[in-house]
Amino acid sequence: MQDEIFHIKSISELHTICGFAKPVHPLISVVDVSQWVIGPEWLGKKLALDFYTIALKDASCGLNYGRNSYDFNEGVLIFTAPNQVTSAQKEQKLNEIHGWIIFIHPDLFRNTDLGKRIDDYGFFSYDVHEALHLSDAEQNTLNDCVKLIQAEIVQRVDNHSQRVIVSTLELLLNYSLRYYERQFNTRAAQNMDVVSHFEALLKAYYKEGKFMEQGTPTMNYFAEVIPLSPKYMSDLLKKQTGLGTKEHINNFIVDKAKTLLLSDSDSISGIAYKLGFNYPHYFSRMFKSKTGMTPNDYRNKTLLN
Repeated sequence: MQDEIFHIKSISELHTICGFAKPVHPLISVVDVSQWVIGPEWLGKKLALDFYTIALKDASCGLNYGRNSYDFNEGVLIFTAPNQVTSAQKEQKLNEIHGWIIFIHPDLFRNTDLGKRIDDYGFFSYDVHEALHLSDAEQNTLNDCVKLIQAEIVQRVDNHSQRVIVSTLELLLNYSLRYYERQFNTRAAQNMDVVSHFEALLKAYYKEGKFMEQGTPTMNYFAEVIPLSPKYMSDLLKKQTGLGTKEHINNFIVDKAKTLLLSDSDSISGIAYKLGFNYPHYFSRMFKSKTGMTPNDYRNKTLLN
């Protein structure tokens, strides 16, 4: 069935399905993309992996991610987190595409500092079209990290293996954070257009009464309209303005609340409802966290002044 999702639980299982040799390490594997053949039987099939992937591809590669299709003509670095659904949209011949893919099971670093910080690497939640485009120097640096990981995998496993592999993987991820920041900076003009679009959507959502009808807008609402993945859009906004998506929305609500509290005779509960809150105490708590005063204190103090 077209909508069936094939759930792959281990790296060994993936190697078997794809015809690769048995992995040397059960929790991490580096695959040469040039040796990966994708036949017609795999086109359109949806896969969900129980592990993270980091893929560097330096030629045209077709992928479906969610409901969208993407085709790249330059080297890109793509990240996916466990249980994200991907599929191939075009066949791939031997030596047609060059690069590498790292498969990392969460158990590799679950009991390490990286396990506590893995959610800080938000690019694992980015969409494919938000891939990281690398310079030659950046690509060489990441290739060096991968070579170190490969060398450690093939050597005899000892008491230091996990620490060395995980620390090198963390180095690769930290370089990727740096390179994404560079990408945000080099696309500043384009990114400011996204900020303007986001702010216009937020204002229109309020003006059309959607706060009252549909509740507070979610990150997914903006991401679908712009369109960007929720995490990428929030990171972009924070880079450009210092505030993520949720902070922007909350600040907008507080600004509108201040106006309503001074110009509207409606009750606090009524104002909360107009701003998308079904429960007034949630509104009051958020307002106080931003202003240091409850809505009622703000209304009374300001009117007295």
